[in-house]
Amino acid sequence: MLGVGRYGPLGRTEPDGAGGPARTEAPARLDAGALPDAAPAGAERDAWVVLSGVEGVGPVSFARLLAAFGSAAAVLRAAGDPDAVPALVRATADPDGGSPTLTPGAATAVRAAAAHPEVALEPVLRSGVRIITLADEAYPSRLRRIDLPPPVLFLTGDPAALDRARAIAIVGTRRPTEIGRATAGRIADGVAALGATIVSGLALGIDGAAHAAAVRARTPTVAVIGGGHERLYPSAHRVLARAIAAGGGAVLSEFPPDTQPNRGTFPRRNRIISGLADATVVVEAGLRSGALTTAAWALEQGRGLHIVPGRLDDPAVAGCLAFLREAGPEARVVAGVAELLEDLGLLDPGGRRAGVGDGIGAALTATERAVATLLVNGIGTVDELVQATGAGSGTVLGALTSLEVRGLVIEAYGRYRPAGALAARSGRGPARVPSVRTRGGRRAA
Repeated sequence: MLGVGRYGPLGRTEPDGAGGPARTEAPARLDAGALPDAAPAGAERDAWVVLSGVEGVGPVSFARLLAAFGSAAAVLRAAGDPDAVPALVRATADPDGGSPTLTPGAATAVRAAAAHPEVALEPVLRSGVRIITLADEAYPSRLRRIDLPPPVLFLTGDPAALDRARAIAIVGTRRPTEIGRATAGRIADGVAALGATIVSGLALGIDGAAHAAAVRARTPTVAVIGGGHERLYPSAHRVLARAIAAGGGAVLSEFPPDTQPNRGTFPRRNRIISGLADATVVVEAGLRSGALTTAAWALEQGRGLHIVPGRLDDPAVAGCLAFLREAGPEARVVAGVAELLEDLGLLDPGGRRAGVGDGIGAALTATERAVATLLVNGIGTVDELVQATGAGSGTVLGALTSLEVRGLVIEAYGRYRPAGALAARSGRGPARVPSVRTRGGRRAA
């Protein structure tokens, strides 16, 4: 299981007596040099799908089998020998004298898969998912650089979404508070407004809020699922998954389409979430939240980690606080949305979009103009802005986040007020508030 324990990946197992995570020997690393330089095609590509889908054949065993036999098709042919099990096991032995990574049981499973490859290939053909292998140029570059990249990826949607210039993972609990859900939405709105891809796990709660914000902003988002595409979990997010794929994003899995998700598949999924991103943001996480595994993977992979702290003694953020205490300077505290976006490298220190010259950097939308005018006139809470504009709370929060990342708005104690160039307009007397179009027609804000 890739060395993933309850408390995190790659050697993080049970906590030691001092309260920190104990370290054990890390599992074998993937030697990418053992993989072929050319992308597999035809029968060899099918063999990659069959071999990688065998239970017990992880990325390291897969690479060692290919190195020993020359190709995945050769592995499957060798598996037809009655005495193949010992040979397959020996082929995955550590060159430095360590134990084989393939068990006799997994080797027996390889033999069964080789005898009936159609069992593994039929669900792939039926589902219509796209296949990307580690030897393909289309394989996402960030994921290629982690220690345990999956040999085969299955996806729907646009593969280009996996490798855009900037990508940020936003994860958290499946049972968020209303504050946590709103915070995830505001962070996702800011990330999406600045053109970065949002990566998450399609779970209920924080993950869903992050994906939904990206879909609303028409920014590509990547959902990494913990099972196969035909066993999409949770089923409540089927519509969201279709919207992600249709909107230029992607729904991705390392598991064949007919794989049923279970407790063991989700920690593996989490290493892909962090591996596809430049940095991971944890919004809310209890002590046993799987989001902490994603946080641990981010640190192991050398990626950035940012954690929203929350209130003391609040169970919803107990895992965040514990992780911050244990990780020390490796994890950064999220002190505000604008500050986070600056820490992520999406804004320069002056509050402008990174790489954009002087000025705001982009024209305001009608809703942003309406909200900005109301703020200049002294209306500052979300409820007041919703009532005055006639727009939904999500729309108003999205506009506030967009203004905040441009350095035009700051928030304190639940109230927003103008900042930067917008603050210069304050005190000039009342201004006309632009209209905002709602579902019921045009309403003057």
